Amino acid sequence: MVLLLTIIIGVLAAIIGWQFYSQRKFNRNIHEITDKISGIIEHETAEKVLVPTGQDAIRQLLIQINRLLDYNQKVIADYAKSKDSQRKMISNMSHDLKTPLTVILGYTEKLSQEKALTRQEEKQVILRLNDKVNSLIALLNQFFDLVKIESEDYEIPLSKISLNEVCRQCVLEFYDLLVSKDLRVELEIPERPLYILGNEHVLHRILNNFISNSIRYGSDGGVFGLTVREEGEFVAVDVWDRGKGIAEVHQGRVFDRLYTLDDARNPQFQGSGLGLSISKRLTEEMRGTIRLSSTPFEKTTFTCVFKRLTY
Repeated sequence: MVLLLTIIIGVLAAIIGWQFYSQRKFNRNIHEITDKISGIIEHETAEKVLVPTGQDAIRQLLIQINRLLDYNQKVIADYAKSKDSQRKMISNMSHDLKTPLTVILGYTEKLSQEKALTRQEEKQVILRLNDKVNSLIALLNQFFDLVKIESEDYEIPLSKISLNEVCRQCVLEFYDLLVSKDLRVELEIPERPLYILGNEHVLHRILNNFISNSIRYGSDGGVFGLTVREEGEFVAVDVWDRGKGIAEVHQGRVFDRLYTLDDARNPQFQGSGLGLSISKRLTEEMRGTIRLSSTPFEKTTFTCVFKRLTY
């Protein structure tokens, strides 16, 4: 009886000792986790909370804490990127507004000078002033279009449309300009209709932007091309040229808001940096994707890809 009682007391003491040890270890783990989280928050690091433990409950807690830290770091990174993008957008927008406004001011001052202009000179100044005002209005309209497209409640009505036919219409609209630039036109548009779920007006706008950019920046290549092709269950439109193209350093940013190449700010080109950004967002609204590939003076291609309709 005494032996049994001794064994029971020993077992209970062992259990109590193990519980005490486990509780101390648990508390130590919790304190270590707390200290690591405090350090991450204080120093704003991208570290993870790594605490060796054999306790399953602690391991599960660490997994969820690290998931939360990953999400928080992504939110911080996205916010910093958005803030930087907005800063650059405001800077570029200020530049693009300041230039035409300065020119407009110069023309109005010239018209208000005491020294009278000849009728022909006055007519020329008014024509140039009108051109600058119209370009400024177009820039503002593009900016407001982009704001509208990026709003959460913006929706485009989608229906079944023929990609082939829209592409033919777009090229036809630019044909006279293409001929006047002495560009050889190479078209590859299948006779068999290829349908997508899209919006004809929006698709016209996207393709018109690509074509006008190709003419504006790629005319020195002497050729303009448009290809419609199938990619498995998708259908793609390539608008291409063999002009000076876009350097690799710029290719990842050409679809950013108000991002322009240096020569696109040359008055000869009148680039605003909004057209491609608008085209990208419109393409995405039609559940498509957009991409660029460019090797200067070999081939520069803007591609839109959409899911092909089979019904």
